[in-house]
Amino acid sequence: MNKLKYYVITSPMKVAGAFSLRLAQLIGSWGGDLAWKLDTEARKVTETNVRLCFPELSQQEQNTLARSSLRHTGMTAIEIPMMWEWPVEKCLKQIRETRGIELVDQALATGKGLVLLAPHLGNWELAGLFFSSRYNMAALYSPPKMPEFEDYMIKVRGRLGSELVRGDRKGLSRLIGILKEGGIAGILPDQSPRGKNNAYAPFFGIEVRTMNLASKLLQKTGAAVLVCYAERLPNHQGFRLVVTEPEPGMADEDPVMAATALNQSVENVVRRIPEQYQWEYKRFRHQPEGRPNPYKESGKN
Repeated sequence: MNKLKYYVITSPMKVAGAFSLRLAQLIGSWGGDLAWKLDTEARKVTETNVRLCFPELSQQEQNTLARSSLRHTGMTAIEIPMMWEWPVEKCLKQIRETRGIELVDQALATGKGLVLLAPHLGNWELAGLFFSSRYNMAALYSPPKMPEFEDYMIKVRGRLGSELVRGDRKGLSRLIGILKEGGIAGILPDQSPRGKNNAYAPFFGIEVRTMNLASKLLQKTGAAVLVCYAERLPNHQGFRLVVTEPEPGMADEDPVMAATALNQSVENVVRRIPEQYQWEYKRFRHQPEGRPNPYKESGKN
């Protein structure tokens, strides 16, 4: 490990670790407002996504949602390193209430394991920390380009024994093993997957490349599946952890049917608190053949 690079990477994280939740959220919100005022790439992508997904809203309503989303994205960007540095107990105290936790216990009672889908909604890192504090859990991740940051990330995310596995063939085998042991496999389901073996399915009415990992895990293990998120409460009051049932059909052998169920499950929870979704991500860049990339179409890469 390059110690200098590690120090450069972790120093800002440690600074964030000294923040209170209120200060972190204020700074993040200011950062989101700045990204809006400077007409950044994040703003342009967010506006494109909001326009595509909420055509029923007026231009003013779309702008309000997009700007609010950037504020929440800014909050998330400060909260995550802050919680990586905070003691686990202090992080968990930020969860003021829970809804649907009994669904997790009911699912695990079958002994077949649970695939837990955590979209980029609210504070997904806090949701993962909560479940790893209670259950045998492994979470899938994509390795960052800098090995030093990967070392740091594995260290802080594994504080409670949660196992991190890479999104490759070996990682898939490990997730299957965790599920067969009756544990939890945590997945971020709303990233645009690599490769050509994934299905295209509608998300907010738009055909988009969708991961088939969740359906493969369900088919191979017979595990249950649920959706969760940590909703940011107003006035810096903490978070509400929510667990909900997904749309049926995610284990369907037809990849399009399974992907459609997955995307609809994510869409259902996003519509509850759309301002807290990570709309600056280019979710729709991989379109079916012959359809334009909406970001390139509007001057984005």
